[in-house]
This record gives sequence, C-alpha cells and structure tokens, in this order.
Amino acid sequence: MINIIRIKNATFYAYHGVMKEEQHIGGKFEADVDIYTDFSRAAEQDNLKLTINYDEVYKYISQIVQEKKYYLIETLATIIADKLLQRYPGIQKIGVRIRKYNVPVGGFIDHVEAEVIKENDR
Repeated sequence: MINIIRIKNATFYAYHGVMKEEQHIGGKFEADVDIYTDFSRAAEQDNLKLTINYDEVYKYISQIVQEKKYYLIETLATIIADKLLQRYPGIQKIGVRIRKYNVPVGGFIDHVEAEVIKENDR
C-alpha cells in the first residue's frame, strides 16, 4: 500500500542564491515535501512510532536549509530529498519542491520553483 504524507508551504528565511546580495541579505523560501510511504499499520494502531513523524521531518528540513548556503534551489531540493531518503528507510518515494521569492530576474514574478522526485532504491 502507498500512502502520502504532505508537508506544504514550510517557510524558512535562508541565504541561498548565486548573487552575493542573496547570500548576505537572504530571503523567503518555501518547501513542499510529498512522502510516499505505507502508514497503514500506524493508522490501524494509531501509533506514531509506526509512521514517519512529520514534526521530525520538518525540523530536519529546517536544519538542512539553515546549515549551508547553496547557489541553486535545484541543489537544495536534491540534498533535502537525498538526506530524507537516507534518514527514513520507510520512504518509498519522495517529491521535494523549493520555492524562492524575491528573485532578482530584472522583472516581476511571484516565485521560482524547483522540484525533485526520487525513489528509494532499497
């Protein structure tokens, strides 16, 4: 069975970007994470220990976003996906979307987004 746990619009203030100003001033970033897993046993037993704790996942994503500056949101999305797959063996597949606001493109856009989808090879 495949179930999905979704974390939507997790918001962080971070210092990612190619331009020096982005890495010094920082900006708003959002993350969506789709975790494909089987939580049927957890649901039957109403037991958090039998599923993936989204509070822990959120805190781990926050740590990843804050611990290092990256030029590309593509890199950040890939690293988050890889680290979550390594840390939580119950994840069968994961989708990570990173949104960046206040993008210096010489025009007006709401945000830019990069998405990574990976499957667990175990």
